[in-house]
Amino acid sequence: MRRRTFLKTAGLIGVAGALESPTQAAPVQQAAQPEKEMPRIIDTHVHLWDLNRFRLPWLAKDSPLARSHVIKDHQTATDGLNVVKGVYMEVDVDPAQHNAEADYVLDICQKANTPLVAAVIGGRPASDDFQKYIQRFRGNRFLKGVRQVLHNEAAKAGFCNTAPFVRGVQQLGEAGLSFDLCMRHGEIGDAVKLVETCKNTRFILDHCGNGPVYAKDRQPWQRDMERLARLTNVVACKISGIVVQAREKWTADDLAPVINHSLTAFGPDRVMFAGDWPVCTLKATFRQWVEALRSIVRNRKPEDNRKLFHDNAARVYGLK
Repeated sequence: MRRRTFLKTAGLIGVAGALESPTQAAPVQQAAQPEKEMPRIIDTHVHLWDLNRFRLPWLAKDSPLARSHVIKDHQTATDGLNVVKGVYMEVDVDPAQHNAEADYVLDICQKANTPLVAAVIGGRPASDDFQKYIQRFRGNRFLKGVRQVLHNEAAKAGFCNTAPFVRGVQQLGEAGLSFDLCMRHGEIGDAVKLVETCKNTRFILDHCGNGPVYAKDRQPWQRDMERLARLTNVVACKISGIVVQAREKWTADDLAPVINHSLTAFGPDRVMFAGDWPVCTLKATFRQWVEALRSIVRNRKPEDNRKLFHDNAARVYGLK
């Protein structure tokens, strides 16, 4: 299943409405804090793509996302929310452009004139030249990890446990880089096997393991999340992504069960906020997503929420 098919299955392609002002997202019933009181946020999942530079095979021409989204657009989307730092997340470009994508985003980080301070780049761990590819960036302090999306046609169930893929992920650990797990929720068991096999590699789970928002029975996903959370080299779970599963009219209560289980399974020291912008705009503006999450965690300890929105990301990624 290609990324486009995955998005379509989740009801994401062809959504009507403007990206930055989606009318379909039900407003969160909570007054926004005054801007001066906004706590600091590190956005650990910033997607950027310049369609004049890069080819994104999964991006349908009729998708609301089918335009360039560059760093100034992210800054506009996050305006007033005190997003102090951001971590780029690869966007599944044509693999032939992985080097160009990496150069593009690492250059943005190096310029230090935007909140973008680190990057997770695209890569193919199972490829023969993967070690040579990652060695090219050796010593680059802005590079933190690599991701290959595992919920498309190129990654069938069990693909991440094949010998070439495992070897590549182990090489990431040897290079001091992490691997982001982005996969179908029914295949988290495969992730458990991969993590157990690659004990010296740090892993970060994206999007609450794509927990099913509206499933009648979440127990299989819940059990697998708990199994994964018991593995200490899974250093964080990103609280993100699931808003794109939401129905046309949604509230924070729809997202709460998946979010709360993820927070409980991984604990306050291994969870990080992530915006998943601009993909989140298929169902919510960046602000709507932030306010929904804040309403869900409003009764948790203030120090735990500081960890969620800022402190854990600074520690996990070694951000100054």
